[in-house]
Amino acid sequence: MNTKSHFRFNKQERSGIFFLFLVIIALQVAFYVLKTKPFVGETRIFVDEVAQIMLDSLKSAVHEDGYMMYPFNPNYISDEKGYTLGMSVEELDRLFVFREKDQFMNSPEAFQKVTQVSDSLLSVIAPYFKFPDWKKRDLPSKTNNQNIRTKELFTLRDLNSASAEDLKTINGIGETLSARIVKFRDRLGGFLINEQLYDVYGLSPEVADKLLSRYQVLQPPIIQKINLNTANVDQLANVAYLNHKLAQQIVQYREANGNFDSLDELTNVTSFPTERIDRIKLYLAL
Repeated sequence: MNTKSHFRFNKQERSGIFFLFLVIIALQVAFYVLKTKPFVGETRIFVDEVAQIMLDSLKSAVHEDGYMMYPFNPNYISDEKGYTLGMSVEELDRLFVFREKDQFMNSPEAFQKVTQVSDSLLSVIAPYFKFPDWKKRDLPSKTNNQNIRTKELFTLRDLNSASAEDLKTINGIGETLSARIVKFRDRLGGFLINEQLYDVYGLSPEVADKLLSRYQVLQPPIIQKINLNTANVDQLANVAYLNHKLAQQIVQYREANGNFDSLDELTNVTSFPTERIDRIKLYLAL
């Protein structure tokens, strides 16, 4: 059988193959030159300064330990909240003495005057101050040597006794939100502090402020706090803001590490909502 070898080429085929090699080599050289040549032209990448400012603001709201800061009313700072913010014991004591007189602050300047915090600390935490509308007004402190109390000046009513119909008198609260507030209050067994109102799903901070201008926690319920070191899973699951899965994790942590030395140690538990630590501690004891 007479077969033609695949490795025998005529003159025209050899020329084509040689030309193909030249093209391949030229492309390789061009790729190498373009890859290593530095860019000297004008850049077309621009920084969106507005977006960058917003990003920096969001980053500043998160502490290094992952704790997220949310807007809060500085009139109701607790010990734990104050320590988290970086306030000293003396600064907190000044705040508590001021509040025991049933007086309220209505500006960052007033907060600094009362607590005597440094300018640097005030500049960090003041952007998160959230004063209800009624606290933004100029409130006289004394008239004819008699204290004019905020409750009397604004005829505040107890938030824990307000009905759904009462709540609907506030602009921004309708049938759905009023029922949701009452349901959340019943689940808690009554609001212990005003800030718990901000935890109602769907209730904006602005509308919550309007509600707090008319209704506040004047008579908090008396509750039996649950001992964190002796409670079982079912007992912990009944605590406001805790569910059965998180209760199991708390008990597992306690069994592995021993009794809790402080309520703040709860933040070491897997999946614990650190932003709700101040609320949860209202229902626990050691």
